[in-house]
Amino acid sequence: MGIHPTAIVDPAARIGNNVAVGPYAVIGAQVEIGDDCDIASHVVISGPTRIGAGTRIHAHAAIGGDPQDKKYHGERSELVIGQRNTIREFCTINRGTGDGGGSTRIGDDNWIMAYVHIAHDCIVGNQTVFANNATLAGHVHIGDFAILGGFSGIHQFCRIGEHAFIGMGSLVNADVPPFVMVAGNYAKPRGINSEGLRRRGFDAERIAAIKRAYRALYVSGKPQAQTREQLALEHADAADVLQMLDFIARSERSLLR
Repeated sequence: MGIHPTAIVDPAARIGNNVAVGPYAVIGAQVEIGDDCDIASHVVISGPTRIGAGTRIHAHAAIGGDPQDKKYHGERSELVIGQRNTIREFCTINRGTGDGGGSTRIGDDNWIMAYVHIAHDCIVGNQTVFANNATLAGHVHIGDFAILGGFSGIHQFCRIGEHAFIGMGSLVNADVPPFVMVAGNYAKPRGINSEGLRRRGFDAERIAAIKRAYRALYVSGKPQAQTREQLALEHADAADVLQMLDFIARSERSLLR
């Protein structure tokens, strides 16, 4: 533990207890790093940025940089990263913009692999997995437990629901409801993330209800509004199905179909 002699840490940065900062790392002003974090060599962290306890950032990541948005003109914006995240080599995570809410936010216990890019004003939940080179454009929302395959790309303003699965190399240009698995260029629905749900403790009855809802929405060919009304009546006690329907009802973009 401790700060390597070659690291450059701005006196205004706030560093917690038991934090390791590796060789040639650069930590700017208005950066706050929680207890028990590990910042590897050549990492650059710019502020305003807050990083929660127990987070590990691997070599050459660039965290908290200015948003890549031509409308950004130096207004104050921030990046907030939660606890126990793993951020691998060469990741880039940008702060928010004034017009986009002013903040990029990442939750807890996320696994973010090498070369991932998370753009300005994105909101990432908890316990997600971003495989190598997954990329978020600005203003994207990622739900808890979602998995993004390697080299996948999410268009700006899209929402990815909880427990969704984005296949390797997929380009997503519309909202993906919870539990749904998509793949392709451009991505198309491929069923539900059954294996992921089983691994997270969903029993057979819950998975079957989600699968029936998926088939009604994506396979039956019936008008979506009518299908949603019918599902709401038939599954009034099924929280997972209601979660899917609520996500669809709140979608401001088109739904990926």
